[in-house]
Amino acid sequence: MKAQRAVWGDTLTELARTDDRIVVVDGDLATSTMAVTFAEAHPDRFVQAGIAEQNMVGIAFGMSTLGYRPWLSSFGVFLTNRALDQVRMLVSQTKAPVRLAAAYAGLLNGASGKTHQDIEDLSVMRALPNMTVLAPADETEAAAMIRWAADHDGPVYLRLARDAVADVFDDGYEFRVGAPVLLRDGGSDADVTVVSTGVQTSRTVEAITAVEAEGHRVRHVHLPTIKPLDDDALWALLDGAAQVVTVEEHNVVGGLGDVVAAVLAGHASGARLHKVGLADSWAESGPNDFLLDKYGLSVERVADRIRAVLGERVAE
Repeated sequence: MKAQRAVWGDTLTELARTDDRIVVVDGDLATSTMAVTFAEAHPDRFVQAGIAEQNMVGIAFGMSTLGYRPWLSSFGVFLTNRALDQVRMLVSQTKAPVRLAAAYAGLLNGASGKTHQDIEDLSVMRALPNMTVLAPADETEAAAMIRWAADHDGPVYLRLARDAVADVFDDGYEFRVGAPVLLRDGGSDADVTVVSTGVQTSRTVEAITAVEAEGHRVRHVHLPTIKPLDDDALWALLDGAAQVVTVEEHNVVGGLGDVVAAVLAGHASGARLHKVGLADSWAESGPNDFLLDKYGLSVERVADRIRAVLGERVAE
């Protein structure tokens, strides 16, 4: 297993050997985001902007007007919050081909404290017109997304986790922007449909495995693209479900749960939606396992939530 931030550094370094347009602008975090890998291989295309995220975006935008395809390297929270005005005005409004490589995104940055945890990034970025928002499940999908983004003619937000997670996909996986991925069918009469995104999908796979071992049928859908989304393709996987559970390492306000809710509402679905994530609250400092368990995102807690939903269905 390899951390997504390491995959980003390695994949971009490889792509840059044959694509002179690729440059990286870093915010004094290269050894953390693994932009250092790129810097060592391509020092002439690496810009150290320092702790000046707003300026980083301006530099990247300027380079994009000269034909470059710049990648911004920093913690997600700094790109989506501290530099939001510049991302909005310079990148989103102009459709500039700037890529935001948001490392350390999500809950599991507890050693740095809640100031560095970005649990609202998906809601912020999906609200920006022209912005593609991606959340890979594992190292294989992260690499595929990076390769896709390298040629995309527009802005991209890529959510990258700090630590490695269990593999979800094999080497034959092909990323298609906007398309949901069916990981487990569960049959046409599945007891519950679960939708997850990002590295939380890896933990959700384990949780569903435990629930299915108890005799339940679960359909599991992974949503790698938060925006744009093929609504019809997602609806085809949700149609007929009585209970839908969304699982995300993110605030339940504005994230995956709301994306799925919009699709269900748009098709007048009678399904009941259950959102698993941070319940409109800030997180806190702490070890990863502690944080996952406290906020209901550990394998055990997700399995318990699915069991509770199954219990509600039986009661009906």
